[in-house]
Amino acid sequence: MTARLYAQNTAVPVERTRSEIQNLIERHGAQGFMFGSMPGQALIAFEMRERRLRFLLPLPTPHKNGRDELAVKAEIRRRWRALLLVLKSKLEAVASSIVAFDEEFLAHIIVEGNTTVGDRILPKLGAVIGGGRPLPGLLGAGPSS
Repeated sequence: MTARLYAQNTAVPVERTRSEIQNLIERHGAQGFMFGSMPGQALIAFEMRERRLRFLLPLPTPHKNGRDELAVKAEIRRRWRALLLVLKSKLEAVASSIVAFDEEFLAHIIVEGNTTVGDRILPKLGAVIGGGRPLPGLLGAGPSS
């Protein structure tokens, strides 16, 4: 059985969700908001807590082989709703002191060269976390004999 995706049957227009995202982040202290889109992705960027943040949202595009345009539009609406959920969750975790702001948003912080921390670190992550060696057990090495 396949898990149902969040907001799978949403009818909420993208424009309304984008507006909800803007209102959400402004309520949490964002200064400025930018939105952009092109085939295959959308972008939101904003400033908050002396940081600039960028989220890229991958979007499906209709295929020439007849991919159903209505299905593509439905998936685009669903992904926007999922992004709203992600941002709500991140901001609530910070507001509830579960994590620090920089910890929760680290991968999306824009750094020098208009890249993000995630852009710089993710390609090297495998080498940083073990260089291909098996990870130790979650509880450590265990008792020694």
